Amino acid sequence: MLLFIYLNSCSKDENESQMVIQKTIFDHLASSMGYSYLTYALQRTDLDDVLNGAGDYTLYAPNNSAFISFLMREGYSSLDEVPIESLKKLLLNHVMVGQLRYRDFKSGYYSTAANSDVDDLPLSIYINQVNMRVTLNGSSRIVQGNVNASNGVIHAVNAVIPIPSLVTFVLADPNLYNLGLALTRDDLSLDFPTILSTENGSVPAPFTVFAPNNIAFVNLLNELQVERLSSIDEPNLILTLKYHVLGETNTLSTDLSDSLTLNTLGGEITANISGGASLTDGNARMSNIITVDIQANNGVLHIIDKVILPF
Repeated sequence: MLLFIYLNSCSKDENESQMVIQKTIFDHLASSMGYSYLTYALQRTDLDDVLNGAGDYTLYAPNNSAFISFLMREGYSSLDEVPIESLKKLLLNHVMVGQLRYRDFKSGYYSTAANSDVDDLPLSIYINQVNMRVTLNGSSRIVQGNVNASNGVIHAVNAVIPIPSLVTFVLADPNLYNLGLALTRDDLSLDFPTILSTENGSVPAPFTVFAPNNIAFVNLLNELQVERLSSIDEPNLILTLKYHVLGETNTLSTDLSDSLTLNTLGGEITANISGGASLTDGNARMSNIITVDIQANNGVLHIIDKVILPF
């Protein structure tokens, strides 16, 4: 009787141990018909080995419908037509090192496992969490969260997350809403969104953008004693926006120093780092850099708390 109890107990312990063994991230995808496109894409790029091995990852997983929409939008008839390196980069843009569970999502910028075309720096991703509704780079939404795996967690998304340009972040981040309005004002003779979407390797990319937040624009209107952005005449608005952009450089926060002259598309401004990174325009107005090194595929973005003025 004692031997029977002992053997039964051992068998029970073994069964419980087997029950807690989970599938890997790749195993989950490979066993689901709804993710056959993603499964094949991972196999084609050899990323299946990464997500089938040891590690700790967060994967944003587009389903088959999301991949079909992506292929149609990009003019491909199948995944085999997508260049392998481009496909691999796209997939890595859906991966973050470390687990980020659904309850822990907070709005802000994070790093993906993909690298930018600029100096192979890690690409940023903007996550927006509002009332437990999570969107990624403004275009993809989590529709099912917290599928646990032995090497991380999977969140299902309803669209493929595009490789971000600088414009992606301006339009995705609600804190940059007013900047987006300024850049897309329909009376502007300069097409800022198209310019700032220029791919790295083509002049004038890469860019460094100093992006004023919403409060900065509200304070600007008060400073100029006008009621709305449309009250600023078109030539002055274009010149003002140019003062926030450096061409042909990906200037990180670590590249700044005291009394450093920066040649923007509009003219010279001065950077300083003592007491915190800041920019000073020709009117001795100082803008603090409050968020640094948001890396896009064609440049880097820093958020500032005051609009730089040329006049």
